[in-house]
Amino acid sequence: MTLVNVQEAKTHLSRLIARAQHGEDIVVARAGKPAVRLTAVEPVAERRFGTVPISLPDDFFFTPLDDGELAAWE
Repeated sequence: MTLVNVQEAKTHLSRLIARAQHGEDIVVARAGKPAVRLTAVEPVAERRFGTVPISLPDDFFFTPLDDGELAAWE
């Protein structure tokens, strides 16, 4: 565990982040007392939109509604 004060953390934040990403435990202290822990975050898995395969006829969105369907929208 590496203990650094707030001023040192502000000065070397990029280096401390890199060290935390490589698994090192970094603790930032205020007035000599541990205040926060700097740790790496697990990457979020990429989400795909539209993963369900579907096939629609070419004229699906352009076919007029019949009277029953049209009445349901009113």
